[in-house]
Amino acid sequence: MCHTTITTNAPMGPRYAEILSPEALDFIATLHRQLAGERADLLQARHARQEAIAAGADLGFLAATAPVRDDPHWRVAGPGPGLEDRRVEITGPTDRKMTINALNSGARVWLADHEDANTPTFANMVEGQLNLRDAIRREISYTSPDGKEYTLGETTPTIVFRPRGWHLASRHLMHVDEHGNRFACSASMVDAGLYLFHNAKELIARGSGPYLYLPKIEGHREARLWDHLFTLAEQELGLEHGTIRATVLIETLPAAFEMEEILYELRDHCAGLNAGRWDYIFSIIKTYRERGDEHVLPDRAQITMTVPFMRAYTELLVSTCHRRGAQAIGGMSAFIPNRRDPEATEKALAQVAADKRREANDGFDGSWVAHPGLVAVAQAEFDAVLGDRPNQLDRQRPEVAVTAADLLDTTVPGGRITLAGVRANVSAALRYLESWLRGVGAAGIDNLMEDVATAEISRSQLWQWIRTGATTSEGIPVTRELVAQMLAETMSTVERPDGELFDQAAALLAEGCLEEAYPSFVTLPGCTRYLTDRVPVAA
Repeated sequence: MCHTTITTNAPMGPRYAEILSPEALDFIATLHRQLAGERADLLQARHARQEAIAAGADLGFLAATAPVRDDPHWRVAGPGPGLEDRRVEITGPTDRKMTINALNSGARVWLADHEDANTPTFANMVEGQLNLRDAIRREISYTSPDGKEYTLGETTPTIVFRPRGWHLASRHLMHVDEHGNRFACSASMVDAGLYLFHNAKELIARGSGPYLYLPKIEGHREARLWDHLFTLAEQELGLEHGTIRATVLIETLPAAFEMEEILYELRDHCAGLNAGRWDYIFSIIKTYRERGDEHVLPDRAQITMTVPFMRAYTELLVSTCHRRGAQAIGGMSAFIPNRRDPEATEKALAQVAADKRREANDGFDGSWVAHPGLVAVAQAEFDAVLGDRPNQLDRQRPEVAVTAADLLDTTVPGGRITLAGVRANVSAALRYLESWLRGVGAAGIDNLMEDVATAEISRSQLWQWIRTGATTSEGIPVTRELVAQMLAETMSTVERPDGELFDQAAALLAEGCLEEAYPSFVTLPGCTRYLTDRVPVAA
């Protein structure tokens, strides 16, 4: 009999033992004992594919899985109870106040985020699980420092929990194998495992179910690993097979070529796919960063959902989902209202309405917003198309014919790199990273709700522009010296309140865009240096 244990490598706070109980840690240990090796192999396969692309290989639809794509008969399980109507989903981290606000927002679904909108400090991750546990049992309340009381309303959204991706590890919990070897736990297994262990049966008893969003998947084999985790969890927890339902974020370029195969691997546990637009842009830059000028994108603000390659990606997602009985969920519109600026608020509402109108008319079954003030705007656009129907799965989109060339043609008509765009990337990445380092993973910046994807796109563009010798429309070469100068100028203008971490953020940004070596995720050195007392967290 193999014995695997999980040990805690961080100070325990109030009520942490309720989440990190011996029984819960044994459950996490079981997941690691059976699945850790498969995870390690898949992460190595990611590195091998990236090296091949850097050497000149191109992505494409897989010949080996053509029989899956060509078989017209199979379908996914589809939505579970409470997940049939997803016309508006609100996203956000799981701190106590945000949890209550999200559950009182009027949205149909709350994406409870332990990934890109949540800095992975030990406190954030464990207290987030506590908040979810309390909220599901309707035992949650919060009193703000100024005495304001927050409690749950009568009707709350269905919760879909987003754990961290396969590439991340949690050094706060260590996996000790039967030989005494110590490894950082898989963040995915920790997050999903704790959520399922504590809440699956309670959710079912309340008429819903254990539902998850799966981030950063790069192919169908990684989806298969999630399916293995779900099947194992169901067996261990005494749940009927297929009880757990997942929605997969298609937010990497490799995954865009394997949407159908991802659905197939998860078919017994799958509700749908989501168009994770911002991380998708990051993935395009990251995947082809070593290929010269071929895939250099213009200013971040010019990469809208209407440019050809983004249209191709979303059209393919909707048609693929509906052909297989899966829901297609649209992406995040980052605009947010500003109570102090009525003009900015009016502009944000108009832009969100236009974005959601386009998605509803394209066949999406729902979409994301980042602020409670946008729920009604988004719902109005989907109500206009859906009426009383819960979704539009019957809209098959047979006219869609997207090729590999369509997905890889990253031309942006009229796109330009400008000095203002370079400076905007420096400013947004710096300010977001400073917020992230303070433990706030969802940050309002320039009337946009930003998460990790903002920093990743911004610093990756800067790195790629420097690497390829790009020149702005004003005729100025984008060099390390220029970006370093802009970073110094931005640092000289930011406000420095007590507790700020701009010096650390500037160092992290410089590492992510000015060094010769490209960090695969800028948050990895951030976690290593600032969140876990220099204990590495890269898998």
